[in-house]
Amino acid sequence: MELALAFPGTGQCPHFERIGFKVAGKRMFATYLVTDNTANIFLSPKEQALFCKMDKRAIYPVPNKWGEKGATTFVLDSVNKELVAEALLAAYKEIMQSKKVSGRSK
Repeated sequence: MELALAFPGTGQCPHFERIGFKVAGKRMFATYLVTDNTANIFLSPKEQALFCKMDKRAIYPVPNKWGEKGATTFVLDSVNKELVAEALLAAYKEIMQSKKVSGRSK
């Protein structure tokens, strides 16, 4: 998931059995699970709907409450790299905007 680390101020941290990616001082915008080569990318619900329409078998809401809020699984063996990069950028921008709007870290 070197794509996630390409954004300014991002780093990785453990997140249960996954690797989490977050912007310093802010919340996580993606996680990666090595064992099945999937990424969960935290999109807005509107963006989630758009990405899921592209390939329902390889891009789908996380099957829990987080999925209802926009957390979206990408099966990396089945989705092209450019699409994943676009989703990561959308999630990163959402994190950066939430900081500007609220005026504080989450």
